[in-house]
Amino acid sequence: MKQPRRGYWCECWTEDLTEQRRPALLASFDAYTAPQADRWVAVTLRTISPALDPDASDTAWEWLYDGRIETRRALLRAEPCTVSVTHEDIRITWTIRPVIFLPLSHRQGTELPVCAYAFEPHASD
Repeated sequence: MKQPRRGYWCECWTEDLTEQRRPALLASFDAYTAPQADRWVAVTLRTISPALDPDASDTAWEWLYDGRIETRRALLRAEPCTVSVTHEDIRITWTIRPVIFLPLSHRQGTELPVCAYAFEPHASD
């Protein structure tokens, strides 16, 4: 069995600031290095920055030029990080958290216990 591996769990959340709803998960990404984690945010910010309003675009580029360095340092210290931009009434937030990825067992090539064959699939209605 493989050993647990350190890495970073990255998420992108959106929140409509005019509604009383919970933020919605837009995307997630598993990164195995700090550069890979902050690159995920950087590529996304560069991609969407032309569509952002001027203030949000400025915030994005400010992080890309200055904040990204501090984000990388914090990740290397195993500290969680958050990057947010607000475009009109939508807040987009990227979170990066240090995690330990646990290996999963694969069923291929292994013998299942006898009880596994006792279950019948439910008929779909």
